[in-house]
Amino acid sequence: MLQTKRYSMRHIVVMLFVSVLMIGLMKVFSSFTMINQPFYYILPAATGSILLKLLCNERVAIAMSIVYGMMASLLFNGDVAGVLNAHVAIYVVLSQFAAIFLLVHTKKRQSIVKAGAGAAVMNSLTVLFVVFISFEKYSWYDLFLYAGYGVAGALLSVILTYGLLPFIDSGLGILTDSKLLTLSNPNHKLLRKILTEAPGTYHHSIMVANLSESACEAIGARGLLARVGAYYHDLGKTLNPHYFIENQMGMKNPHDFLKPEQSATIIINHPYDGAELLKKEKLPKEIIDIAKQHHGTTLLKYFYFQAKEEDEFASEMSFRYPGPKPQTKEAAIVCICDSVEAAVRSLDHPTTEEIKRIVHAIVEDRLLDGQFDECSLSFKELKTIENAICETLQGIFHSRIQYPDQHSIIKEAK
Repeated sequence: MLQTKRYSMRHIVVMLFVSVLMIGLMKVFSSFTMINQPFYYILPAATGSILLKLLCNERVAIAMSIVYGMMASLLFNGDVAGVLNAHVAIYVVLSQFAAIFLLVHTKKRQSIVKAGAGAAVMNSLTVLFVVFISFEKYSWYDLFLYAGYGVAGALLSVILTYGLLPFIDSGLGILTDSKLLTLSNPNHKLLRKILTEAPGTYHHSIMVANLSESACEAIGARGLLARVGAYYHDLGKTLNPHYFIENQMGMKNPHDFLKPEQSATIIINHPYDGAELLKKEKLPKEIIDIAKQHHGTTLLKYFYFQAKEEDEFASEMSFRYPGPKPQTKEAAIVCICDSVEAAVRSLDHPTTEEIKRIVHAIVEDRLLDGQFDECSLSFKELKTIENAICETLQGIFHSRIQYPDQHSIIKEAK
């Protein structure tokens, strides 16, 4: 399933940049191409398709590959007006298609080499096909030379892609899978901060990340983005870690000594405190948005009802997160998984039926509360998300064999 992304101005700039790059390369190689020396075989055609698949998505890469093929047919026409070089167009399109379809694991930089190897094979096969159907006579030397040109073109594509990708990443702020993998490194100082200052929150974040990634991949959303966003979503809890139950570890709950309004203020501030910390460290906007939006405008029901017992006129708005609501599918899924993980963790021995009931109740509550109004999740996708979360939770909380205790084993041995 293809990943869905919103097209921003940065994606449009990437498409324009890559298009200008490809036109420039074609123009340079066309000036050296002669009838007896088809240097267009060395053209690094796959560069454009690989960059577009990494920085935008597969659909854009396929569409633009056809456009670049049409451009090549015009630029390599031997300066003859009105003539199209169909041979070059086919060569360029096939080379790019091979790279696109072999660039499967975009999370790994090594996959670029695999895509380049596929383009090299396709280039060589295309050259051989053209030679065999040609009416002109070619020597074995020409055959190997032109096939070598095709391999060189694919090699140039890999070199150019590796060279240009970091500059485009940093210059345009495109959040690529490679950048997300760097941010997911446990040795990142912000993740180390969560681990050392709020270990319970760290474990919670890891669990939310696993649930979020599986749910995103089930509906074709960007699973790696959700995973990394979940790692950082509760960074704000490090400012007051002991006010969150997962970090209390047997100590007295400090909320027992506070008024409900004071407790609510501390809890409600954590998404925005986390977003500020992420901004200071200049993390990508997508990660900051997940941290800020993962509670939407939900109600802190526990403290609200506690306040209602003391004052029946307690304002509900004082116990709601100010938002914004989740704007993307990834943020909405982290919002769901955050609540699901906390709810299921509170159960001693959760059964399959209990897990399904809790997940459905949380999704339904968020839906009726309007938390998904500003993202593009459909009812069908919400059902798919429920099933994916339940499957992941059942794998985590699967039943285990009850082994006899150590003392009974010793007694039996005697």
